Order: sequence, then C-alpha cells, then structure tokens
Amino acid sequence: HEFARRMELLVLSWLVLQVTDSYFQLGLILVFNNLPRPILSLFSGILADRVNRHHILFVAQLVNTLTVAIILAIIAIDIELLKPWHVFLAIAIQGATRAVEDPSRRTAIMDIVCERRLVNALSLDVISNTVGKMAGPILGGILLDTVDFSGAYAVVLAVHTVNLGMISRLRIPSQQTGRLETPVLRSLGVAITYAVHSPMLVGMLYVTIVMNAMAFPVQQFIPAIGRDHLGVGATLVGLLVAADGFGQLAGAGLMSMTSGVRYHGRVFVAGSVAVMVLTILFVWSPWYALAFALLAVGGLGQSGFSTMQSAITMLAAPQGMRGRMMGLLSFCIGVGTPLGGLEMGALAAAFTIQIAISANILVGLVLIIPVLALTPLVSRPLIQPAPATAET
Repeated sequence: HEFARRMELLVLSWLVLQVTDSYFQLGLILVFNNLPRPILSLFSGILADRVNRHHILFVAQLVNTLTVAIILAIIAIDIELLKPWHVFLAIAIQGATRAVEDPSRRTAIMDIVCERRLVNALSLDVISNTVGKMAGPILGGILLDTVDFSGAYAVVLAVHTVNLGMISRLRIPSQQTGRLETPVLRSLGVAITYAVHSPMLVGMLYVTIVMNAMAFPVQQFIPAIGRDHLGVGATLVGLLVAADGFGQLAGAGLMSMTSGVRYHGRVFVAGSVAVMVLTILFVWSPWYALAFALLAVGGLGQSGFSTMQSAITMLAAPQGMRGRMMGLLSFCIGVGTPLGGLEMGALAAAFTIQIAISANILVGLVLIIPVLALTPLVSRPLIQPAPATAET
C-alpha cells in the first residue's frame, strides 16, 4: 500500500514541478493530500469502532485503484490533457481514503496481536511501510528517467491492483465494542473528552500537530531541493526521497526486538527533535551524499516518532475507544499538514526553499518546549487505563 502511495506521490509531484515550475503548486499537492483528514478522520475513527474493519480497508483500496485508472487513461490519451487540478483532485481522493482507512488499519493491528506485543507489531508495521516508502520513490524516479509518465503511472496502477487483491483475502478478528445505539456525536464527544482529560494524550497530540505543520511538509519539497539546489535528475531525486526510509527501517528493526518499553513519550519526543535538527542541516547541505546521509539518520528519529505515536494513542485509551483515538490522531495530522504545506510553499515561492524550511523548523523546536514542562509525556511512564473507563 505504501509502495504505491509513495510512488504515485513522487510521479505526480515531479509532473507538477516540471509543468508549472512552481514551488507553491508543488506544496499544494501536500495540502490537497491532507485536506480531507480534518473532515473525515474523527468520523472514520467511529467507523473503525463500529464497522467491520476489513470492509473499510477494501472499499478504500478500491477507490484508490479506480482513481489511478482514470488518471492513467487521461495520460495515455494525451498527457497535455492532464491539468494540475486533475492531480490535486486525485491526490485529495487518495488523502480521503487514507483518512478513512488509517484508524481501521492501525487498530486492526491491535485486533491481531495483544497489548503486550503492540510495540513490536507496530514496529513491524513501520518496517513494512518504510520498505514501501523507500522502494516506491526509487522505482518511480528510475521509471521517470527511463520511460514516460504513462509507463510510470501504469506501474502505480498495477501495484494498486495487487494491493486490492491482497486486501480482499485479509481476515481481521472482530473486536469492535462500540454500541450501535450510541449517537455518533455523543460517541465522538466522549472520545474527545477523554483525550482532553488525559495529559499524556494531550502532549502526544500537540507534538503531532507541531511536527506535521513545521517539519514533515519538507518531504514534499525534496524533489525541488534535488532538482534546483543539488542539481540531480529524477532517479537521484527518487533515491533522496527514500533516504529517510533507510534510517526508519533500522530504527523500526531495533524497536521490533525491544520489550518492556515504559517511557514511550521520551522516545517520541527525542525522535521529533532529532528529525527537526537533521532536517535543518539537510536543506543547507551543498553535497548530495551529505544530504542523503542526513535524511537517512533523521529516519531513525522518525521511526521512534511513528512507532510511539501509535503506541501512545492506543495504550493510553480504553479498548472500545481506540478507533476513535486513532481518528483523533489522524485529525491532528490533517490539521497540521495542510497549514504547514501551504505556508512553507508560499514562503519558498517568496524567498527560497532553504529559508522557508529553516524558519519552520526553528519555530517547531521552540513549540516543542512547552510539552516538556506542561505534560507528563517525557517525565512519566505510560500507564494503561482501567477497563472500567471504556465508555462509548
């Protein structure tokens, strides 16, 4: 799944950059990809607690496959017929399906394994996603340099089709505990109230918003940095986009073998700070090899961030509320990312990419400080709630 998504993002991002030569429109891909999250995520969390998660995953993948097929048909007829708004619409649909499926996909991991093995299972999930995150851009960059856009996008469609077939055979144990008679808004309100009164969840969600607004939008501008600052083509750009995946893979491998983690928040915050510091060094690197190495090392921090983000969300919430909490997490990601992508793209267009990214990272580092003093995210171990607190 991540392989197809990352390859599709690179191919369409490179297309928009080549056609428009606009950093702002390049940033709009990230904006539209995440715009549906705030609207859909909270309710998709409720769906994850109430509806068969396998059905949600299958329908989302079917929509993705059909969308790619339509874009490929337009490219095959005449690539000049493909306008930026077609790309933005396709990316928005991809973002909508991801917002719908994310809570179901992540909570399905908890359905399959027990709480004791959750960190290990989430680490393996990060490994799987990271392999796709690495392989997708690398293959996409190679295809862009060796065949045309239609050939590269045809491979994207083939991978989506394979994913659809695999999901159709997936079996997930049913663990939903939400009561169908509970009104949707009341059910949502209970989850939000629980999160607001949990200092651990408040701290984690706050850092999530900061990272997705100030740090992670940088990934969208790597093609522009590679092309205009480092002077490389699509193949090396694809490799650069995949660079942090090497660090993520190593970090996830280490955590998959770790047991008895108590201070999840410390790993989460340390990973966040590491990502931001290494990112600001990356954008000023004059050499491709150094830029690649900095992104790869930053991937170690991102692995800790991603694994502990999901672990804290699920372990700090009652079982019957985990889908809604994952939806709330996705909502926070969706709030931060479009704002960050829009603002970073506008600054890059007005000044330079380096100035835009550096300003955002410095603000992000400052914004992380309050969480250290005002929440127990770093100072206390994570304590799971008692089953009696699981209201719907």
